[in-house]
Amino acid sequence: MGRDVPAITVSYQDRRRYREKVRRCLDVFARMLQESRFKESPQQVGLELEFSLIDEDGRPAMRNTEVLALIGRKDWAPELGKFNVEVNLSPRPLIGGALAELEALLNSTIADADRQARQSGARLVMVGILPSVREVDAVESAMSPIPRFRLLNEQMCAARGEEVRICIEGPERLLTHADSIMAEAACTSLQCHLQVSPEEFGSYWNAAQAVAGVQLALGANSPYLFGHELWRETRVTLFQQATDTRAEELQEQGVRPRVWFGERWITSVFDLFEENIRYFPALLPLCEDEDPELELKRGRTPALGELTLHNGTVWRWNRPIYAVEDGEPHLRVENRVLPAGPTIIDMLANAAFYYGLVHMLSQAERPIWTQMSFSAAQDNLLEAARHGIDASLFWPGLGEIPATELVLRRLLPLAREGLRSWQVAVTDVDRLLDVIEQRCLTGRNGATWQTDMVHHLQRSRGMDRCAALTGMTRRYVDLMRGGEPVHGWPVG
Repeated sequence: MGRDVPAITVSYQDRRRYREKVRRCLDVFARMLQESRFKESPQQVGLELEFSLIDEDGRPAMRNTEVLALIGRKDWAPELGKFNVEVNLSPRPLIGGALAELEALLNSTIADADRQARQSGARLVMVGILPSVREVDAVESAMSPIPRFRLLNEQMCAARGEEVRICIEGPERLLTHADSIMAEAACTSLQCHLQVSPEEFGSYWNAAQAVAGVQLALGANSPYLFGHELWRETRVTLFQQATDTRAEELQEQGVRPRVWFGERWITSVFDLFEENIRYFPALLPLCEDEDPELELKRGRTPALGELTLHNGTVWRWNRPIYAVEDGEPHLRVENRVLPAGPTIIDMLANAAFYYGLVHMLSQAERPIWTQMSFSAAQDNLLEAARHGIDASLFWPGLGEIPATELVLRRLLPLAREGLRSWQVAVTDVDRLLDVIEQRCLTGRNGATWQTDMVHHLQRSRGMDRCAALTGMTRRYVDLMRGGEPVHGWPVG
């Protein structure tokens, strides 16, 4: 969850002070790494899940304030749009029945929240991009009344200095312009957190980058935007374009976007925080009262508020997280690749596959990142976003290979071994990874089901695109609530 900020006017002096403070925080962070200030602890996992809210007609319901008041729990929070909310599940050690516990917790938490939301005439939906969302739903007036979002929007629009241009080429073409970042509110995701030691962080982050394209191919669930059939995971390019602070001339010059895959393999978590400061100007230049050097000198753990706030405005697909809990600092890899949905078991299967696979790749004698270029990993991500489960990806030793074949032949056994080495319950490993296997064998994920269903409604029932999208959304929600994994969903 993002930290809220006060409503303020940002001055030149604010920016200068903030830049100096962020650099001081980075120096303190470097000392903490050098002095081994991070205690050994068992690796833990946690999940964040974002939702869209819909009304009885399947349209976005601008009611997150009412819904959150009815839910009344601190682990639920608003997101950018009034039709968005999110839940943050507490971390737990990845051992024994941890995945089953997360699944059960999600089931009960979401069921209870959905019951509360119904009192306001809204329902929760887990989908990468809500198929029924329209351009008129993604405007500034639909932004949640949170100071952090308002300030972020103001600063990003000011940095760009012109309208946001969104151009996406898929089976169909979308070209539109916007005067706010609100198109990003159409995107909802599942974020998988993995707590690791500083010594292992570089290996786990590199492994996560290497498998990002595979994750996206398997989990794609965002084929429609504003009535157009675009990429299988349109959310990837929409998120980058909707939050792009670069004018077209800066894009041509190669200035880095704030939604960023990165540009190199790393050796330390320090590399990523240093890149943040070197490449990206502040969007929320707000200084805390804390003196990080003094906190460290007194034997306390500094919060490094400016460093973490700045990090929160660089949207890497695998983001480094520094946090303090009960006075102890820790590091996490926040995996932001996956869309929300379609069902809870689908998302837990995606998470299990990711956790098991990155564990094995990070521990390999010959690391995967020594066998493939960083640009190949980025190309895999874009290929998977465009083509989903039908993508062909590069993998060392195999060359270009269909994503499903790569998973079945090489990666699924690795993920299974990784989870078992963490002593995750065998029954949970087999049950969740079987969902991934069946998805590969059937070639069906959320994106393929959505497009197949829309095409069916258009052909067999003569619906226009708008009616077909609304009808598909209603059917999607029914099947989502049924809880069966998407590879078994019927079309028709």
